[in-house]
Amino acid sequence: MEIRTLEWRKRKLFLLDQTKLPLRECYVSCSSHREVAAAIRTMIVRGAPAIGVAAAFGLVLGAKKTRTKAYSSFRKEIEAIGDLLIAARPTAVNLLWAVERLKEVVRQNSGEPLEEIQDLLEQEARRILEEDVKANRAMGRQGRILIPDGASILTHCNAGALATAGYGTALGVIRAAFE
Repeated sequence: MEIRTLEWRKRKLFLLDQTKLPLRECYVSCSSHREVAAAIRTMIVRGAPAIGVAAAFGLVLGAKKTRTKAYSSFRKEIEAIGDLLIAARPTAVNLLWAVERLKEVVRQNSGEPLEEIQDLLEQEARRILEEDVKANRAMGRQGRILIPDGASILTHCNAGALATAGYGTALGVIRAAFE
């Protein structure tokens, strides 16, 4: 059974509430960037890769709710939303990276209608999610050859599937070796 750390559907972000594990598996539905920031701050979502993906979708949620019609105001709102998300966990390097990546989409598309920019932001957030899963699996494939049968391995930090959009980083290597 595959547990999903996060899922984007129907313009909402569903996050596995890791504060309830291992006793309960439940999801928190986020429909605003403020809810995503709160989920990051309260450790509902954990692990830098998962936090980065969550923040990307948080920025999308904020962008889709903006009421401004002018690009300059929209860009300022995106900056403020990004700053709020970054402040939720300033040490999560993937969070800053993902927010900056989406801000760059806004900067690169200044001549486009705002609705188009909003759609491009969602596409970029989806791409970040997909890239994380692909990178995790590639790391697993590459690293599994380094693990001999019967090896004892010690890891630290949050390096499993729950810390990512799927599969895991260091534990993804162990998982791939086991499979």
